[in-house]
Amino acid sequence: MGTLLPARYLPLLLSLAVLIAALAAWEHGLAVRSLALVAGFLVAVGIADLLQRRSTLRRNYPILAHIRFFFEFVRPMLRQYVVESDNEEVPFSQVQRAVVYQRAKSVTDVRAFGSELDVYAERYEWVNHSIAPSIVETHDFRVDVGGRDCTRPYRASVFNISAMSFGSLSPNAIRALNEGARRGGFYHDTGEGSLSSYHRENGGDICWELGSGYFGACERAGTFSEEKFVERARLEQVKMIEIKLSQGAKPGHGGVLPAAKVNAEIAATRGVPMGEDCISPARHSAFDTPVGLLEFVARLRKLSGGKPTGFKLAIGHPWEWFGIAKAMQATGIRPDFIVVDGGEGGTGAAPLEFSDHVGAPLREALMLVHNTLVGLDLRGEIRIGASGKVITAMDLARTLALGADWCNAARGFMFALGCIQSLSCHTDRCPTGIATQDARRWKRLDVPDKSARVAAFHRNTLLALKDLIQASGLKHPSELGPEHVIRRVSSNEVRSLATLYRFLEPGELLQGVPEHAVFQRFWNDARPDSFAPPPKIAARRASKLR
Repeated sequence: MGTLLPARYLPLLLSLAVLIAALAAWEHGLAVRSLALVAGFLVAVGIADLLQRRSTLRRNYPILAHIRFFFEFVRPMLRQYVVESDNEEVPFSQVQRAVVYQRAKSVTDVRAFGSELDVYAERYEWVNHSIAPSIVETHDFRVDVGGRDCTRPYRASVFNISAMSFGSLSPNAIRALNEGARRGGFYHDTGEGSLSSYHRENGGDICWELGSGYFGACERAGTFSEEKFVERARLEQVKMIEIKLSQGAKPGHGGVLPAAKVNAEIAATRGVPMGEDCISPARHSAFDTPVGLLEFVARLRKLSGGKPTGFKLAIGHPWEWFGIAKAMQATGIRPDFIVVDGGEGGTGAAPLEFSDHVGAPLREALMLVHNTLVGLDLRGEIRIGASGKVITAMDLARTLALGADWCNAARGFMFALGCIQSLSCHTDRCPTGIATQDARRWKRLDVPDKSARVAAFHRNTLLALKDLIQASGLKHPSELGPEHVIRRVSSNEVRSLATLYRFLEPGELLQGVPEHAVFQRFWNDARPDSFAPPPKIAARRASKLR
């Protein structure tokens, strides 16, 4: 990487050298002339790759990129013998990636010869349609975000860009995402790396995420500053404020950006000293109880000038979430929204155990949050967003049917930028210039082209959602309910999500603890003034230490 000409240019340089040598020996026969023609063709391909702007992969890997394109072309013919099934998720299947690429490029995404899925396999799902389909005028589905204490509500799209920080993503990736959000009229979550200059260049709507480091609003990493928060929170471009409690990639896990990587630009963006370790603590310093969290929500809402303020979390210990819910009752403070992040989330790198085995998956997490708010008769006051491997209109429909008001996606929009799932996000050698700070890579990501693809992916996904909504005889995604989605639970049994999951009735928790296992076990012992475990669990832990 330290060389003047990276190794990825080697095929072009070798082709050029062979061409020069063959031309010098042109008179030595047909073989030499044939070699010159082949080398000349490769040189022409390489130069064309470097000059074109639509494919970052070709600009970064002239000639070499075509080898991958060849295997993508022959994959349908060879997949039974050479590669995994198109529907095998690793972590996203070829089919999932292909539909994003197609929609981002606005090319046909229809499928010939029927479904490739085994419709009699367990967990296969479908949406029931209506004999009397509806007619929906627009695909621009929106939801109003902002409760009784919010003076500047926001009308959000039902599909938005999930949290991805500058630092994790390259400058040009941030630029393209935000310009795509501006064109499509949806919001772009900053991630906890703060609101950078690249987020602001194109003016797309912003949801500013504050993690435990309070980057962009801190005296130093982990220490909140009201003055610095107000400076950015009151920008017109910032539409919502989101406190990150935990995320799907590595819930309950902090992070460190080593001092060597904290350059002047990162330091200015995050508001931390240059040349010092930039630490994201595992927990917040501004509060340490459920009541404290809600008071912090109210404080940020006021400081921002009344903008919708909420928090994002991945569900872990149920009693901690129940403590937050009880704190809403005790204080009367309501977040304007809650974003539920599934344990399957995560655009970047995380330890294997966290990626695979920490945090509740999205469906269970969403159900718990939705059920609790319904049971407390608070659901009408608080909006719910959801994120976790949302790619297609079916993913949107299923998640909305389970109780979400809108969905966020991170990796889907990365695919729209041209991500090829090389699984090198943590190496700084992303071949498409998306998840890297190597300027020789990210500068080749063409912002105008990729922002158009981001906007097209959003638009075409919502057009597909519109088709599903019409087929179901509905007028808006908010009408989707668990009765609309059916799942096969065995070879001879199917159940709707309405019967597969236990849904609480409005106000049911106010009447007593419902016949629901997680509520039966943890609700009564949850405390609004503490995240501590219930007494029985604490006693069992103590007994093991004796």
